[in-house]
Amino acid sequence: MDILTEALGSMRTGQPASVRTEGRAPWGLRLPPVAGAGFHVVLYGTCWLVPLEDDTAEPIALSPGDVVFLRDGRGHVLADRPDTPAVPEQPSQFRPSLPIGTVTVGGDGPRTSLLCGNYHLDQARPHPLVRQLPEIVHLETRHGRHPELSAAVQLLGAELENPRIGSAGIVPALIDSLLLYILRAWFEEQPPATAAGWAAALGDAAVAPALTAIHEAPSTPWTVESLATRAGLSRAAFARRFTALVGEPPMAYLTRWRMTTAARLLRESEAPLTAVAAKTGYGSEYAFAKAFKREFGLAPGGYRREARTA
Repeated sequence: MDILTEALGSMRTGQPASVRTEGRAPWGLRLPPVAGAGFHVVLYGTCWLVPLEDDTAEPIALSPGDVVFLRDGRGHVLADRPDTPAVPEQPSQFRPSLPIGTVTVGGDGPRTSLLCGNYHLDQARPHPLVRQLPEIVHLETRHGRHPELSAAVQLLGAELENPRIGSAGIVPALIDSLLLYILRAWFEEQPPATAAGWAAALGDAAVAPALTAIHEAPSTPWTVESLATRAGLSRAAFARRFTALVGEPPMAYLTRWRMTTAARLLRESEAPLTAVAAKTGYGSEYAFAKAFKREFGLAPGGYRREARTA
């Protein structure tokens, strides 16, 4: 069971949206907050990302191959220089093209090319693995760092610079995969000696097997004792370690994952409520409906109808 893939899958509410941004100095683009998580990939040239809504945040210099992930889709500015005046994106700047559209801004100076977009992630109930990330994740892929992420960036750059047969299918698939490459690179970048939270939990010899067990079989009647036995620790030691790294006690996370799984089944399948209840560890539809309403504020049937309408 791949916990990272499962956690992201539980938050996805749609396909990524993306556009290619071509800037020629002087240029500055003010980007509003988006629902979900934002991202930028520098394909060519250099630029600056200037955070908004936080006067203490420093501008971030970006170079070719750099990737930025904005956890909460916060508003920000992209510009050739931190002090270049920024303007909102205008519809007239957009030009439809294959495999994705292009926004062109600025004057006639040095060129910068970026892939910009956002991942549609449910921020109302973010998985703690994502919630614990920094607000802005900046990854460099030069000098042999993060080779898989670097390869994905290079492939995207090649397809966007020189679209050929198949590009319309390749580019969306690469963008979709890019999110996993970004997060894997960030987690693997954390030094084992100082890693904390989920960055440590995913590699912890006791906590990781317990998380895998919960994700693989949420319907199993897990207890703290049975998970501790799997982890090879005493009940108390396991509970302390799990809570410290994951951010909540084992049974609280088990309930969270059961409800997350149930919500996904209600959104994406036609399974009857009795089947959803059984798959998430509840012995009756009534017990499941009560737990689900306590968590989401809606009965399962109402949640399914609302999700389908949306």
